[in-house]
Amino acid sequence: MPDVSEQGLRERKKQRTHRAISDAAIRLFLESGFDKVSVAEIAAAAEVSKPTLFKYFPTKEDLVLHRFADHSEEAATVVRERPARQPPLGALRGHFVAGLRARDPITGLSDDPEVLAFSRLLYGTPSLVARLSQFTDRSTLALADALREATGTGPEDLTALLAAGQIITVQRLLALENYRRIASGQSSDERYPAAIADANRAFALLRSGLGSFCG
Repeated sequence: MPDVSEQGLRERKKQRTHRAISDAAIRLFLESGFDKVSVAEIAAAAEVSKPTLFKYFPTKEDLVLHRFADHSEEAATVVRERPARQPPLGALRGHFVAGLRARDPITGLSDDPEVLAFSRLLYGTPSLVARLSQFTDRSTLALADALREATGTGPEDLTALLAAGQIITVQRLLALENYRRIASGQSSDERYPAAIADANRAFALLRSGLGSFCG
């Protein structure tokens, strides 16, 4: 039976390899463009074989978008871990506003040069944008499950899925608008007051339509 310390060592090695491959890929993509870099070049830069690369990243797009994987259930987690008696929609609004204050890149309100370069790569590459929709779908389904748990609706009730779709779309559009403003030259501090106002307006609209369900 494998020693626990050996298992931990193997896991850390896997994590280092995973990160090294992704870092090499993104560096090359930023230098040359996503479509101009081959998987073979990435494998060589990361000093791994192509089979090893594909073991960690099934598609070329995953080399970039795996960074969104940790966020795919974020909204669902916010709903499940919210304080007692706080409505799900209020918890989600509070979480998004907190992300704006922290300049969390997932809110689009970050003028860090590396974050901006990554965002330009993402939004400027059609295949990455298309692949990103799969993460959006995953987030929507996860949030729908959390809303069903929170509201006591059954798995066949479409209301939770419709609500989740609206919430995730609003968050995505808010983040995209923040990114566009910053990419056009605004600093995150300059954009912040309008970003807060936009978030408040967006969640007020959600509350007007979803308030009886999860507001």
